[in-house]
Amino acid sequence: MASKRDYYEILGVNRNASEAELKKAYRRLAMKYHPDRNQGDKDAAEHFKEASEAYEILSDAQKRASYDQFGHAGVDPSSMGGGPGGAGFGGFSDIFGDIFGDIFGGGGHPGGRDYRGADLRYNLKINLEGAVLGSTVKIRVPTYVSCGGCHGTGAAKGSQPSTCQDCEGMGQVRMQQGFFTVQQTCPTCHGAGQVITNPCAACHGQGRVQQQKTLSVKVPAGVDNGDRIRLEGEGEAGSKGSPSGDLYVHIHVNDHPIFVRHGSDLQCEMPINFVTAALGGELEVPTLTGKVKLKIPSETQSGKVFRVRGKGVKPIRSNMTGDLLCRVFVETPVNLSIEQKDMLKQFHHSIMTDNKNHSPKERSWFDRVKQFIDGIKHKT
Repeated sequence: MASKRDYYEILGVNRNASEAELKKAYRRLAMKYHPDRNQGDKDAAEHFKEASEAYEILSDAQKRASYDQFGHAGVDPSSMGGGPGGAGFGGFSDIFGDIFGDIFGGGGHPGGRDYRGADLRYNLKINLEGAVLGSTVKIRVPTYVSCGGCHGTGAAKGSQPSTCQDCEGMGQVRMQQGFFTVQQTCPTCHGAGQVITNPCAACHGQGRVQQQKTLSVKVPAGVDNGDRIRLEGEGEAGSKGSPSGDLYVHIHVNDHPIFVRHGSDLQCEMPINFVTAALGGELEVPTLTGKVKLKIPSETQSGKVFRVRGKGVKPIRSNMTGDLLCRVFVETPVNLSIEQKDMLKQFHHSIMTDNKNHSPKERSWFDRVKQFIDGIKHKT
């Protein structure tokens, strides 16, 4: 062993330090005493070896337990099959690569890199009826699909990809840098772990081809603007047989000529003539599932809102169905004949000479206006 000092003392941690604390302490020392940063400094090189040895032992649960019980004798290299760089320390480069992989390009995974296909987004426009009641829509998506000629392998028919000789199928190669070894992506196979000597003519060795794909999307009842539907595995095909990505269908609900959605409720505006508003009556009101009859009481004013229970929306995240809110406004008649105008004048004369208050809001408004003007005159 390079040192007989206490390993916990070397790393500057207490004996019950966690794995994360060990890693943090080792990283700090390794960066400080790294040989590339201290070229020609033998003390720094010795400190680096010392810290590496301490971390190699304490980061291994079995070795740490043996060290805690028997000290250095419990981890003597003669009992582990070799010293640093031998069987006992064969995993050091992997440990260092795990900690510094983001700096030196290590930390690869055996078997090569995962070439999972990209996720795709599709903007789906649907009408309000389809969003509220649910629907099934067919869409065409331009994407990459697995090559039928080589079944995604990238190799020509009758041949197979071969194991990369440089990395032996690992997708990573080890590079010697000073006193340690780091892993880098294999430059020959680019991390795939395999090479194709006889590529497929249809996909040129990629294992996938571009194509328009037709899919049926089931839109659940109650979706709204901004909701999305995930279709697993319907994104781009992965390269050379790797898994496909997912397709995310984003919902956009078109404006409706009658209804406006607010949460779980539907709203609409409905004109009524002044006779129905004054005398009352019954009207047919449209809903997304048919028509319902709405009773209009006498003396109904513009802006009155009528609620039709259960004719709104049942959101996908709720068990409660909303309502249909109908806001009425009284429509002034147009294109009147002379006779009709005379009749209205007579009607107006009759209510003006009547002692009853037929327009309470109008009288109340004019009373407030009079008080306002009188107040201005009093101030001046």
